[in-house]
Amino acid sequence: MKIAVISDIHGNMEAIEAVMDDISKKSCNKIFILGDYAMAGPEPSDAVEYFMKRKDNPVFKMIQGNTDLMIATYTDELYEGLKEKAPIMAEALKNDVEILNPVEKDFLKNLPIQLEVVEGGVKFLLVHGSPRKNNEDILPDTPLQEVERMLLNVKADVILCGHTHIPCGFQTSTRQTVVNVGSIGRPFTPESKACYLIITVENGQCVFEHQFVEYDKERASRKMKKREFIGADKLAGMLLDPKERHF
Repeated sequence: MKIAVISDIHGNMEAIEAVMDDISKKSCNKIFILGDYAMAGPEPSDAVEYFMKRKDNPVFKMIQGNTDLMIATYTDELYEGLKEKAPIMAEALKNDVEILNPVEKDFLKNLPIQLEVVEGGVKFLLVHGSPRKNNEDILPDTPLQEVERMLLNVKADVILCGHTHIPCGFQTSTRQTVVNVGSIGRPFTPESKACYLIITVENGQCVFEHQFVEYDKERASRKMKKREFIGADKLAGMLLDPKERHF
């Protein structure tokens, strides 16, 4: 069987359509989604609606990302705290909250934080950041010992994560596999292609392959520029040429 794993969509409908078309062509049986559906993207409402329509489809397994929780539990205090560290993200969050309707926010609020799924005799744990925190980074240069500390008391064979927008993987001393699947909606890879993961499961064994998909970045960027908050133009530029993770 084949499992597609996507994360960090960030309201990018162009990326969603290109990646889902690629997943269909590759005949995946299941699709795992690791969160961050809307925030700071070209079309946050359309992206949430896309996945809301699929929430009862048994092919899909979905969890909540850290920015989904921020949207669902927004307060002025949250905005002010974020503004000190990442002012453009704070403005995007405030605008996202104005755009999304109550049903869309409830969908984000009620997604599970983590999810265990067994497929093909393999136990998968779906998280957004790490098993410890939904906003904890697992990056290519994260020391293996630190990754292993994040996995204390985790019994899954494979831990799937996103959050950093940078694909990577680890094999631990406990024979567990950790894979960061990257981002489809705001990738931070040099070529800025939408990145997701395909897992081929056979006889209880897994083969992992990151997939890099071209999509219409220029159109997504144009849509992003039309968002009415301070810094939308800089986020639009990131879709074409990502230079840093946050503003």
